[in-house]
Amino acid sequence: MLYVPLFPPRVALVLLLAVLGIAPPAATAQPSPDSQEAVAPPDPTTHVALPAPEQIDTLRAYIDTTWSTLTRSHDDLLAALPDPKVEHAPGTPWPLYVAASEDTATVGRRLRESLSPAEWAQVDLRVLPENPREHMPRIEPHGLLYLPHPYVVPGGRFNEMYGWDSYFISVGLLEAGRVERAKHMASNHLYQVRHYGTVLNANRTYYLTRSQPPFLATMVRDVFRATRDTSWLADAVPALTTYHNYWTTGPHRAGDTGLSRYYGLGEGPAPEVVMGERDAEGQSHYDRIRAYYRNTDVTAYDESLFYDAETDSLTPLFYKSDRSMRESGFDPSNRFGPFNVGIIHHAPVGLNSFLYRYEKDLSAIMATLGRSDAAKRWGLRAEQRRRRMNDLLWDAEAGRYRDYNFRTDTQNEYPFATAFAPLWAGLAADSQAAATASTLWQLEAPGGVLTSTRRTGSQWDAPFGWAPLQMMAVEGLRRYGYDAAADRLSAKFVGLVSNEFQEHGVILEKYDLVQRESDVSAGIQYGYSENVVGFGWTNAVVLRLLGSVER
Repeated sequence: MLYVPLFPPRVALVLLLAVLGIAPPAATAQPSPDSQEAVAPPDPTTHVALPAPEQIDTLRAYIDTTWSTLTRSHDDLLAALPDPKVEHAPGTPWPLYVAASEDTATVGRRLRESLSPAEWAQVDLRVLPENPREHMPRIEPHGLLYLPHPYVVPGGRFNEMYGWDSYFISVGLLEAGRVERAKHMASNHLYQVRHYGTVLNANRTYYLTRSQPPFLATMVRDVFRATRDTSWLADAVPALTTYHNYWTTGPHRAGDTGLSRYYGLGEGPAPEVVMGERDAEGQSHYDRIRAYYRNTDVTAYDESLFYDAETDSLTPLFYKSDRSMRESGFDPSNRFGPFNVGIIHHAPVGLNSFLYRYEKDLSAIMATLGRSDAAKRWGLRAEQRRRRMNDLLWDAEAGRYRDYNFRTDTQNEYPFATAFAPLWAGLAADSQAAATASTLWQLEAPGGVLTSTRRTGSQWDAPFGWAPLQMMAVEGLRRYGYDAAADRLSAKFVGLVSNEFQEHGVILEKYDLVQRESDVSAGIQYGYSENVVGFGWTNAVVLRLLGSVER
């Protein structure tokens, strides 16, 4: 008798047919209780071709030019200082802040060597307080934070160096052979940890209280593979350890789970949202949220924790949760309830997968440096995290990892593309990877992997897709041998980006994967509806996906 282990019905069928040597049937559309609108899954046997070679060549040429367009350095500091997200009096110098731990005189001298006297007159060099997070309300006006090396910005209104964007950008830089610039990106993040306390959401003063998803050890290891600079690698270790501590101690601990959560350290409304995210009627993101609470009966969580109906005001806990959602980089979706404010009560699949890989990469870095005892300790930390994730986050019936609410001791049933992060990180067992791969139909669309199955009016939900999640899904599937699915997803996303590039002449931040369009503004009600031109991580992921298919 053939023994079939206990898996969800479709997973069991796929595995049984595989044993018998029979190709599984195409997944058919199934209504999901989590979906407001069912999305018909694709037929996995359908062949999807990459764009024509001449279109790929045009796309590569644009990306190659854009690396220089998006680079900021001391030489063009006046291009880096302006910030469209905050108010600024015309004709006045833009502030540039230097950490109290830095040698301000030396920084000033370096900058003056790169700028003309007339340009230097447009820079207002200032020194941060020694503990800037404790003095945030008194840091005015907001401004750029000094970094020693050139860096690549995402594009458009995002005219600074971002946290997790920079990891994906560095992947693209390495794919393009721009090793020195990728090393600069990693070195700037190490500098942030040493002088600003963590890898920042981005290098502006209003971002000093939060980070973004942690990829620094992975970023450093990738750069080392290209440079073999052992001295640089050894110098990075203390900062890599400090940054790991940021995510595993204090408020970033997810209760007593042994796992981590997102938790912004600032208080009150995020300044860049108040000043930089207003609609045509002048309403801010927070104004629209108050209107939502006024007119909607929220059942996903206790609304009174986040909204005071008597005063029509958002509570301090709402703003804490809002800042934590922004630290996650997924701003916003309804994954943790409307506007993601339930995020502070969850140990997310994505974050803990990233930290697992961070710990595995630190173990490998220590082994490279000949520090065998440290390598073993970091390996044990990774294994402990994997076990806790399997205990609390793995759902065998659903066939995927789910975010865990440590406040209610329940798993979050919201299907989200970070379900593929454990495959990307390499922590899933083969059977878990098989189960997760069999759920791809729930999120796959004509343009790639949807962020979620729900249409909520938020930009990190359906029908939208983002480059980082395409890369993680493709590389996760490929890691476990699902090359056909990985190739198909690569061709879908690259094809969408190429088609829209041929039509509009630019690469953008996000796309509608159902309609295969870059015109997304009509579908976005919360966050910002602008589709930003550039765009750093889309450029990078296109190169990476092309490289993986061509290899």
